[in-house]
Amino acid sequence: MPTVTNPDTLSRAKPLDHLAECGGDDSPALVLRNHTLSFKDLRDRVARLSGWLRDRVPQQGARVASWAAKNELTCLMPLAAARAGLVHVPINPLLKHSQAAHILADSGSVLLLATKARLASLEEGDLPPGCLVIDENAVLEALDSVADPLSPSENNTDALCAILYTSGSTGRPKGVMLSHANLWLGAESVAHYLGMGNDDVTLGVLPLSFDYGQNQLFSTWFAGGCVVPLDYLFPRDVVRACAKYGVTTLAAVPPLWVQLTEVDWPEESSSPLRRLTNSGGALTEDLVADLRNIFPQARLFPMYGLTEAFRSTFLDPDLVESHPTSMGKAIPHAEIMVIGNDGNPSETGEEGELVHCGPLVAQGYWQDPERTAERFKPAPVESKYGGIAVWSGDRVKRAADGLLYFVGRRDAMIKSAGNRISPQEIEDAARATGLVAEAVALGIADERLGHSIHLVVRAAQDADNPQEALPKALAKELPNFMQPHVIHWRGKMPLNPNGKLDRTALKREIEA
Repeated sequence: MPTVTNPDTLSRAKPLDHLAECGGDDSPALVLRNHTLSFKDLRDRVARLSGWLRDRVPQQGARVASWAAKNELTCLMPLAAARAGLVHVPINPLLKHSQAAHILADSGSVLLLATKARLASLEEGDLPPGCLVIDENAVLEALDSVADPLSPSENNTDALCAILYTSGSTGRPKGVMLSHANLWLGAESVAHYLGMGNDDVTLGVLPLSFDYGQNQLFSTWFAGGCVVPLDYLFPRDVVRACAKYGVTTLAAVPPLWVQLTEVDWPEESSSPLRRLTNSGGALTEDLVADLRNIFPQARLFPMYGLTEAFRSTFLDPDLVESHPTSMGKAIPHAEIMVIGNDGNPSETGEEGELVHCGPLVAQGYWQDPERTAERFKPAPVESKYGGIAVWSGDRVKRAADGLLYFVGRRDAMIKSAGNRISPQEIEDAARATGLVAEAVALGIADERLGHSIHLVVRAAQDADNPQEALPKALAKELPNFMQPHVIHWRGKMPLNPNGKLDRTALKREIEA
């Protein structure tokens, strides 16, 4: 477990469930489809849900998963599980049964709360032995009869309270282990640099299984503000919700911002917005100009982050126009260092690896010491925090004014529509169909998506009509955001000098 040598910041942390205590009794905390929870209601529902969880899962540290769209249960679970001494595992509702099965098995979840439709999609062998499954509606209906609601906890803030699954460049998603302190201090940091207050209304359009999406809840509640969770189908749904609820804070990823700039924004939708935040990919200068034009009064916060350390940098809105390509500087509670290939801090203007130190650094990857050792390593000796740091693999430069600039990414991650996607996971799914003998998934630059997904395959010898069958097979096994946009069929795949599939040659060919 990471430790830091600066205890002052850690002393600010509280158990995560104390976020329910941050707002006034009558202040709105959560606006749902059919009703609104005040902070008093939020405290009551968290107390009841945590009591319900304790009755069914008494063992401390056990993993409990949720797999549903944004609703009361998925918004309460992070706080309720933390209060009950359990570890919450949110599963992206867009995932199919095979991805959910991997997360359930890898985390060793003993309880799954999900919608009827998602439970019905599970196949034999998808659930870990002894994992109890319960329909989310049955849970909510049972809360009023909970006999022993739990009071705010005194849990150790170093204790594990969440595992968020994120894709890497190779293999299946890996679980990032987060403590109460990681999440509490992340909420405090964001609420502070965004300047949030108790009159703010955040529209939660991002998935709660992502750290960026989950922090929509935490930072808003830390400030005593209100969250409106929204599962939207069309960009116009976001526009209408902004008007209906007087939204002041909107967080999105670049592909969604592109869609939102292509629809009309009436005055009643745009004028209440005070701040726009972006992560999951860089904003283009044209997109920044469009956002400035539509939301002239809103402050725009470009941000950079990684699940292993939550968030690293943000660019002051006052500098967006003059320094449009900068990542900005470290967020509160983060120390960002640029380390050269010789292991020493890089000089001004010299390229190096972005290394994130401090109390936002996660506790590693769940049950994966090998990959943990690759990414979580001792902080540089020059670090003011010490302990364990996240060595991101991203190459950056620091200018004379202290602003950071992104240079490139070391791994082969595909970032499409704000999602981090493992090429290997797509390739494994393609080969598993039995229709292809070889597969290479690539991210190709795309103005709207960030990356479009191209899959290059060679058909298996005995495959029956593979060109028609493969897209149908992948549609059953991969979520929509992982579906290839283009499939290229090859009779022979190029090899590099080491005899491996030559990804560089294939990408060069497609981009030509």
